Amino acid sequence: MVGLLLVTAVWGATFLVVKDATVGMPVFDFLTWRFALAAVVMAAIRPSVVRRIDRGTLARGAGVGFLLGMSYILQTFGLQHTSAAVSGFLTGLFVVITPLLAWALFHQHLSLLAWTAVFTAAAGLALITLNGVSFGSGEALTLLCAIFFALHLLALGRWSPGRDAYALTVVQLTTASLMCLIGAAPRGVRPPQSGSTWTAILVTAVLASAFAYMVQTWAQKHVTATQAAVVLTMEPVFAGLFAVLAGGERLTVSTLVGGALVVTAMFLIEVPGSPSAKSDEEPSAGSHFSARRGRGRLRCRSGRSRSRCRVVFRPSGS
Repeated sequence: MVGLLLVTAVWGATFLVVKDATVGMPVFDFLTWRFALAAVVMAAIRPSVVRRIDRGTLARGAGVGFLLGMSYILQTFGLQHTSAAVSGFLTGLFVVITPLLAWALFHQHLSLLAWTAVFTAAAGLALITLNGVSFGSGEALTLLCAIFFALHLLALGRWSPGRDAYALTVVQLTTASLMCLIGAAPRGVRPPQSGSTWTAILVTAVLASAFAYMVQTWAQKHVTATQAAVVLTMEPVFAGLFAVLAGGERLTVSTLVGGALVVTAMFLIEVPGSPSAKSDEEPSAGSHFSARRGRGRLRCRSGRSRSRCRVVFRPSGS
C-alpha cells in the first residue's frame, strides 16, 4: 500500500510537468519518448533482465502493456474533445469499474465495506475534479480509457504473482512505447526541441514510468486489484496539492472535502475483511491452495462447482 501511495504522489507531482511539455510537443511523440526511454533505462540498469524475459513473461507483459497503451491513447484522444477536469473524473471512475469487472469476469465477491470504499472514493474524485459534464465523443473515449485502466489493474493482479516484476515492467513499457509509436508514425516522431522538454521526458520516463510501474507491478503481488484501484485515486489529490504549491492554483472547499473522502476510502479498504473474499487466482477443480492476505492467511478448497475460502488470522508479530 505504501508503495502504491508513493506512485500516486509521483504521478501527481509530474502533472504540471507533463501539461507544460505537451504544449510544445505532440502527445504521441511525448508518450513514445517517455515509455521508450523508461524501458531503455531499466534495461541499462539491469542488462540481465533480457535473459529473464521468458515466453510467459513476454506474453503477459505484452498483454498488460497493450492495456496500458490503450489507456493512454484513449485518454489522449478524449482530451481533445473534453476538459481536463472532466477527463480526470471519468478516468478516475476506474475505481468503480475495477470491482465491477472483477465481479463480471472472475466472479469475485466484494464485501459491503469494500463497495462503500469504492463509491466513497468516486464521490471524492467527483468533488475534486467535476464541474458539470455533457456526454459526447470525448467523454465516451475517456470512459473507455477508464475501462482499460481497470483491466490493466486486474491483469497485473492476476499475472504479476510468480513473475519477475522488473522483467514484466520492461516488457510492459516497451509494448506501450511501440503502441504510441504507431500513433505518432503518420506525422513522424520528432525529438524534443528544448531543454525543458527533455527534462520533462527524463522525469516522467525515470520516475513516473520506470520507477512507478515497477513499484505498481511489485505491489500488486501483495494487494488486491480493488485495493490498488482505491489507493491510486490519490493521484488527483496529490495533483491538486502540487498544483496549489507549485502552480499557484486556489484550493477550494470541494477539493478539501473530496480529498478527505478519498483518504477515508483508503482507510475503509484497509479494514480487515473489506477485500474480496476470494483469491485473485482461481485454483483448478478439486485443488487446495493457500495465499497470504494482510495479517491473515486465506485458505481455500475448490470443488467443481464453487470454491470455499476462509481467513485464518495469525497472531501479531508471527
